[in-house]
Amino acid sequence: MFRTASLTRFAVAAALLPLIAAQPAFAWGRDGHMMINELAAAALPTSVPDFLRDKAALEEMAYLGPEPDRWKQYDAEPELVVTQSPDHFIDMEWAYLAADTCTDGKDCVDGHRLPRRRYDFIRALAKAQAAHPEMAKLTPEGVGMLPWQVEEVWQRLKSAMRGYRELKEQHKETKPVEEAILFYAGWLGHYVADGSQPLHATIQFNGWTGENPNHYTTEHHIHSQFETTFVSNNIKMKDLTPLVAAAQPHVINDEWVEVMQYLDHTNSLVEKTYQLEKAGGFTDSGTAEAKAFTEERMAAGAIELRDLIYSAWVHSADPVKAYNGPQ
Repeated sequence: MFRTASLTRFAVAAALLPLIAAQPAFAWGRDGHMMINELAAAALPTSVPDFLRDKAALEEMAYLGPEPDRWKQYDAEPELVVTQSPDHFIDMEWAYLAADTCTDGKDCVDGHRLPRRRYDFIRALAKAQAAHPEMAKLTPEGVGMLPWQVEEVWQRLKSAMRGYRELKEQHKETKPVEEAILFYAGWLGHYVADGSQPLHATIQFNGWTGENPNHYTTEHHIHSQFETTFVSNNIKMKDLTPLVAAAQPHVINDEWVEVMQYLDHTNSLVEKTYQLEKAGGFTDSGTAEAKAFTEERMAAGAIELRDLIYSAWVHSADPVKAYNGPQ
């Protein structure tokens, strides 16, 4: 299990605060995001509508892969940069600290799984920060909101797919909703791909911080070197395709639990990433081990995205009732 004793985590995280800066801007770079999105669309089963799998869909999905990074590439949209930057990462070590503050069963679930709803998690973070004021960055901006962004965009996708089904049943024009579905699927792909990159799921996101007995790099280069430079120079679609094809599509019954397990696994590979960097694995053409590791991580992102899109389609046929909750 990823989680350890809560007091130990609080102590370690507090000690790291002065050393941890803001998360870097990108994950997998433009090339990596385009490949992951296109691979996911190409691997969808034939039971999904054709417009999700044709040549135009593959091109649009590939284009949309880096789209959320374009929203924070320049300083012309500063409010957009600030509000959506936390959606690209989740510092799992800190996120679980917030879960430890929940004792009433309302804001957090069963003592270790994080809450599905964004604002429940924000309230949990507020409780954790009040209990530990020395941790100034125990905030949504500091911890990251990636799984909640995945959940919310996935639900948008499923809702649009439900609309598509309804229009088809009524023999009405579906082109507008098809365009919405492709946008949501491509948008979703960015964050799912971010979640397969180990340095987007940890406080150790760009140079090792805190105790460092194994002498991993503390310089702020590993992040971009791994996900952008190494990927662009060494990773090819033809090498990723068979890895994705080897994993058969499956329907996810609880997308939140699935995504959290996916992120937990990604976090478990943080130290491996640093070990590969230390061995020169991401320098120039790198090593065979580093290439295989990177290919596996990118394929994992494409597989997760493929299964989430497929599951949204399947669950868009589930019976629903009108929502009568608070406005």
